[in-house]
Amino acid sequence: MTKKYLQNHKKYILEKGFTVINSVFSDDEIEKITETIKKADTSRENFRKSDDLFAVRQFLKEIPKVKDLIFNDTVKTIIRELFGEKYFTVKSIYFDKPETSNWYVAYHQDLTISVDKKLEMEGFGPWTTKYNQFAVQPPLSILENIYSIRIHLDNTDEYNGALKVVPGSHAKGICRPETIDWSTETERICSVEKGGIMIIKPLILHGSNRTTNGKRRRVIHIEFSDRELPEGLQWSERIN
Repeated sequence: MTKKYLQNHKKYILEKGFTVINSVFSDDEIEKITETIKKADTSRENFRKSDDLFAVRQFLKEIPKVKDLIFNDTVKTIIRELFGEKYFTVKSIYFDKPETSNWYVAYHQDLTISVDKKLEMEGFGPWTTKYNQFAVQPPLSILENIYSIRIHLDNTDEYNGALKVVPGSHAKGICRPETIDWSTETERICSVEKGGIMIIKPLILHGSNRTTNGKRRRVIHIEFSDRELPEGLQWSERIN
């Protein structure tokens, strides 16, 4: 991937809030990643399994062997060129929506970060605690600085829950989905090939429809920041 090619993607993300880059992982690399996930001990509390969803919170911590497979040379180059030299991992989730999944996600923004403890401090709140993990809505400047990479382990399109976005909505601060003016905004459904990635800014309005074609969708979602949190507070999943 040339520097110019990646700079075009960087420009597109800054303007639209998302981009799709296919052919980041080979079929062989995807096979190795999925095999590593299959071998994990799913009895731990960060593994969640239901008829509609299999998910792993703190994915890179729970399955550390997958790290070297995910951060191949191409991904490292993409992070450096599109985000910057100082970005590090702050959150990771794996989810598998099986063929029978009827999982629908309404339009929303990703407004919280995962931290190591609850501390009352100006600009941080509201707080939530789930499965002994702390999440908080930070100041807007921190949210604006985050990038998320979504690695697709299956072909994903409008029929098996591809992400849908409102292009440019990431630049409007925090906004409620019900205030979307569909007379001026457009919806974009983002197909991604197996082995491709989608990069989004967390403030972009996004959601996904139910699966209608009986095909599963497995995605690894990793968030990155280059911001240190105020003294006393740490990113709970920080990996340099």
